[in-house]
Amino acid sequence: MDHISIIGAKEGNLKNITVDLPRNKWIVLTGVSGSGKTTLAMDVLYQECQRQYLEAIGYQGIRKPDIDAIRNVSPAVKIQQQAYNKNPRSTVGTVTDIYTDLRMLFEKLSTRDCPNCGKKFSSADCREETEKTADDFRVFQYCPHCDHRMEKLTRTHFSYNTREGACATCQGMGEVLTVAEEKVFNEELTPEEGAVVFWEKRYRDYQLESLYAAYAHYGIPLEKNTPVKDFTPAQRVLLLQGTESETVRRLFPDVPVPRTVAEGRYEGVLPNLWRRMADQKGASKLQEAYFESAVCPECHGERLNELSRSMTVNGTRLPELSGASLTGLIDWVGKLEDSLQQTEKLLAGVYVADLNTKLKRILKLGLGYLSLDRQTMTLSGGEAQRLRLAAVLDSDLTGVIYILDEPTISLHPKDTEGLLAVLRSLRDKGNTVLVIEHDIAVMVAADYLVDIGPGAGKYGGEIIGTGTLQQLKGQATSVTGAYLNSKAEPRGIFRKGTGDFIEVRQADKHNLQNLTVRFPIGCLVCVAGVSGSGKSTLVFDVLAKGDTGYSQKTSQVSGTASFDRIVVVEQAPLTRMKRSNVATYSDAFTEIRKIFGQQQTAIEKGMTANHFSFNVKGGRCDHCEGLGVVTTNLLFFEDQEVPCPVCLGKRFKDEVLSVTYRGHSITAVLGLSVEESAELFSDSPKISVILNLLQDVGLGYLELSQTTTTLSGGEAQRLKLAAELLANRGKKNLYLIDEPTTGLHPLDVEKFLKLLDRMVDSGSTVIVVEHNQQIIGAADWIIDLGPGGGDAGGRVIAEGTPSDIRKDKNSVTGKFI
Repeated sequence: MDHISIIGAKEGNLKNITVDLPRNKWIVLTGVSGSGKTTLAMDVLYQECQRQYLEAIGYQGIRKPDIDAIRNVSPAVKIQQQAYNKNPRSTVGTVTDIYTDLRMLFEKLSTRDCPNCGKKFSSADCREETEKTADDFRVFQYCPHCDHRMEKLTRTHFSYNTREGACATCQGMGEVLTVAEEKVFNEELTPEEGAVVFWEKRYRDYQLESLYAAYAHYGIPLEKNTPVKDFTPAQRVLLLQGTESETVRRLFPDVPVPRTVAEGRYEGVLPNLWRRMADQKGASKLQEAYFESAVCPECHGERLNELSRSMTVNGTRLPELSGASLTGLIDWVGKLEDSLQQTEKLLAGVYVADLNTKLKRILKLGLGYLSLDRQTMTLSGGEAQRLRLAAVLDSDLTGVIYILDEPTISLHPKDTEGLLAVLRSLRDKGNTVLVIEHDIAVMVAADYLVDIGPGAGKYGGEIIGTGTLQQLKGQATSVTGAYLNSKAEPRGIFRKGTGDFIEVRQADKHNLQNLTVRFPIGCLVCVAGVSGSGKSTLVFDVLAKGDTGYSQKTSQVSGTASFDRIVVVEQAPLTRMKRSNVATYSDAFTEIRKIFGQQQTAIEKGMTANHFSFNVKGGRCDHCEGLGVVTTNLLFFEDQEVPCPVCLGKRFKDEVLSVTYRGHSITAVLGLSVEESAELFSDSPKISVILNLLQDVGLGYLELSQTTTTLSGGEAQRLKLAAELLANRGKKNLYLIDEPTTGLHPLDVEKFLKLLDRMVDSGSTVIVVEHNQQIIGAADWIIDLGPGGGDAGGRVIAEGTPSDIRKDKNSVTGKFI
């Protein structure tokens, strides 16, 4: 019982492996990208733990992984690199429940002015009574000075997601949307020429017919082909606001609103845009194209209504706490705890203790720079994963298997120690901690390592080393051990660039402290620094947009005009569609389908390239609609996908599968890795260009059919980078890339560096935000931000070549490269 025994694992690329994992130890699975680490940890071990647990409580029919057996397992918890949902109301405060604790504190202890006598009083000192209303209960309190009765503000009034607490103007969003008319109209053009940008083709004809009918109805005829700038005020109002607007009703009080489009019923450009925004589908694209957001003029971004946001506890308002860093918040909680009277402790002591516990756990994971009002959709994959890990630490479970996927993502080496302490504490509670990881510091700290390889895809799937890190170094078969034994020479020659620079002046967005910095053009530039120091803000919020959002509007970005294009490659998920996969996203599948459609068997059967698509009717399986799987809902557990009972997971009808190319059906091709496909289609130039580039960005091990929703943040980002490089070949671009080495083994990082060098040598400039020491050490120029995170960051503490940075005593990064 002292080992978890995995026997005969053949799932994915695993080659009938057998391995013993010591229980109640901290184990690292390592190996090159695509070697089979995730398959072993998630698809074999986690899946079988789930299956055995669910069957034990009565759920049957859960798919068993392709194994002979797994013995001595326990219930398992997996913590992956999933991004939080895109709900703008979801924040760090709401997902951690820290904001809930603060709302409870404000319900119990908040101070306000009495509306009757004007004197300050605390809720803790008030007499209360509860009154039943028609469908609810309301709580009232009495001023301790004048006995004035008023409604008590409860936790509901301190939430910006409730009608009682939210600012009425922005509905608790903190910002309001307005239509950017300059994006919607080109006033120099006529409506027929496209003055309204989103009126296109037949839709434009329909809108014009409706508009001219409205002008006729109201007796303000407009000559055709009149530029919008020459419209009368009444004509302009009608174009913008439509026949049902109050403005038009006031302008024409005696004219009834037209009943039909033929009579002149016309919606108006602005109501049309707002209606489409409310429809949700495509709202984000609409917002980006035609709207701009501004801080709410009523609450000034604080989201709560006037009374709720004015209440204080220990002299501080709730929005101030929500906007502070978590490091600052824990200081405030400490001071509050010291100041509490005995009665206040009885009322709120439990919430203060809970805040202390949660905040300390999050700070241990290097996230002290975050604030409660930070939207979760803006977090990196690593930040989101570590927030989930902090929640797991609330548990006192023992005997559990915790499986973590690269928890060091987006962590500066300086911040890694806090994470290591957390992993130790999980193990010390009597749990088995299994971590997929490439970080050397994590390998050194772990109890046991399993190296999988030696290569990726069909060249991996074997156990090539086991033991401690020192033992791995002594094993001839271990790829990771061999890499650690090799001493890479630091780079000594650095590109000097073209002599021109991109300059950002006086940037003060978020935590940037009036920062001015220059990026040399024609170089590989690395922006480094501890977590939360301002790297992403500088590169993706300021430089990428050329819009710093400064209060003074004196700051600017210069030097980008010489580039053909600015290409931003962040770690956002590519799509939520299950139908999008590596082959379709890279556009390789279009060419592959053409080849299948040209085969003699296909021609004889009257098939075209469309028959080989799983996204349209015709050749795909009608039962699963080409997905190859059907979903089984398990109520309280994750939905399970099982192979389609009709096509048995093959996606297509039998007659389509009878067409082969070099012995491969279309389903067999989708099951190949990028590397294997490159061999199969080596004499097809268009496909070869795509597949070779996917290998260059470190994705040669991915199956063509792998759904883009299942890719890690790093994989999705490198796939996007490949697509951008394919679309921009031969151009001089500025590439801004966010942590491209996420998920890469050190050997893969070396290959990826060659691609970055090739991009720069071909005339582009590459700026990467990175913590990876290999990338930082190989850059031509480093900009080190810090010295801390949040309010303690936002400054350039060192800049220069890697040689300069190593010698600079101010540099936090220099100590690690």
